[in-house]
Amino acid sequence: MIDLPDFHTHTPGKTLGILNLGIAESPSVGIYSMGLHPWYLDGNWEKDIEILTEKLEDLRILAVGECGFDGIRGPELAIQKAAFEAQAAMAKSLGLPIILHCVKGLHLLQEFLKKHSQPIIWHGFNLHPDAGKSLLGHPVYFSFGKHILIEDSHAQAWLKICPLDKVFFETDDSGFPIEAIYRQASLILGLPIERLREVALENWNRISSRKIHG
Repeated sequence: MIDLPDFHTHTPGKTLGILNLGIAESPSVGIYSMGLHPWYLDGNWEKDIEILTEKLEDLRILAVGECGFDGIRGPELAIQKAAFEAQAAMAKSLGLPIILHCVKGLHLLQEFLKKHSQPIIWHGFNLHPDAGKSLLGHPVYFSFGKHILIEDSHAQAWLKICPLDKVFFETDDSGFPIEAIYRQASLILGLPIERLREVALENWNRISSRKIHG
């Protein structure tokens, strides 16, 4: 069985899985993302940014995130926006993509994109395809996970028409194997799993200074 890249996971031990860590955690063997999730921001977030800056010197950390916006859970949006912009600046300086958490925050992302241009991967995307279309003029990418396993989901509808050079795949914390996600994407797109693997790796290595060799 081929080793399939998982671009956002909370399950350790995957050779090509980008394991998401908090700043209190330390990488061991593997590849990682690290950031300040909007759920856990507090008044000390600027101190946490200093810690994150030091952690990002580790070349095994391939992306900044999860970070972003949540209109349901987390501190006031002013804090979320400030923390996101600080992390985005770090990601840009290192040539790393952002792993975006975005719940009821599309307008905040669009506001950010009016002033900034850098690779952002919206993880677990499951909004109406019109939302995806509205972002195609920007370096925003879409990571598809468990929602493509649900018949007639927004994620399925968007995957069918999303440009292939904008596509990634993930398990997040779903408990599903990454093979199930690729298998479903293969059925939806009518493309071999091997081709989807190739496309996803090419997409990553085009937007990140820290490459995945698989």
